[in-house]
Amino acid sequence: MEPAPQFPHRRYNPLRRQWVLISPHRTQRPWQGEVNQSSGFSNVHYDPECYLCPGNKRAGGHLTPRYESVFIFDNDYAALLPDSPAPAADSSALLHAEQERGRCRVLCFHPDHSLTIPRMELAAVRLVVDAWTGQYAELCSEPEVNYVQIFENRGAMMGASNPHPHGQIWATEHIPDEPAQETESLKAYRAAKNSCLLCDYLEVETKEKIRIVCENDDFLVVVPWWAVWPFETLVLSKRHIGTLGEFNDREKTSLADILQQTTTRYDNLFETSFPYTMGFHQTPCDGEPHPEWHFHAHFYPPLLRSATVRKFMVGFEMLGMPQRDITAESAAERLRLLPATHFTRR
Repeated sequence: MEPAPQFPHRRYNPLRRQWVLISPHRTQRPWQGEVNQSSGFSNVHYDPECYLCPGNKRAGGHLTPRYESVFIFDNDYAALLPDSPAPAADSSALLHAEQERGRCRVLCFHPDHSLTIPRMELAAVRLVVDAWTGQYAELCSEPEVNYVQIFENRGAMMGASNPHPHGQIWATEHIPDEPAQETESLKAYRAAKNSCLLCDYLEVETKEKIRIVCENDDFLVVVPWWAVWPFETLVLSKRHIGTLGEFNDREKTSLADILQQTTTRYDNLFETSFPYTMGFHQTPCDGEPHPEWHFHAHFYPPLLRSATVRKFMVGFEMLGMPQRDITAESAAERLRLLPATHFTRR
């Protein structure tokens, strides 16, 4: 492969059918924007003020039990409700609203307040994978649910107000815009090529190698060709499969392993508790066949040049199209060359 071009160009994202502007020459410009203090690791194993720690009272007066591994509960201030009524009839075709029922749940990964996924034992992360699998199946069985979004926000700058290791699960009546757009792209590619878009993309990345960050027997992690966030990664299952529930026992352990490999490299990049939003995209549970769907996960991390310099989406990116200064190839190389052992254990 020839080295990535070091001049402005744009790259196409076939999953979203959108373009991203690449401006690698801008990495030389001086930074005069906002600088955030890095968030280090907590050594507090139990915080009496944390509503997710075992035995503590949550908002609204509910008591968190003294759990020993994974703990799941309905969000006390859920963004979705299972009994939301239909809105009033539209007064205009331009003022359209629809009913949106659903559920929001919180999944605590571990009772130890100080831990994060890269610092947990692999067996403990596997328990989280099992819990995600069970929640996907349970929520998909509810008649009003057509999509289940599993995600984790890590770090205050990504909206995680509580540092306790946890993620969220939102089950929605309609398929949200991002997976809906991916569904249409995957369907269109299958109709045109009689193949899976992400299977073919995985084959391209495996051949070219320069955007691969890490892999194991069942998953490949790349900085995608079309990446927008500074060190964005895409986790792809090597087998064409749609949901967590279709993974065999080995693949579930492999998923736990690849999540640890990826998040460990993130922490090692700037030797800090690296913030990100991570989420799984999997087959909608709308009762329709979806042979086009291929399980994957997106990591969207905001840190740009250090543990304090953050990337914002502003200006041209909000009004025109996404733009990034670091090529996918250079980001992948930096992540790939980092040790697989967490810096706090070396």
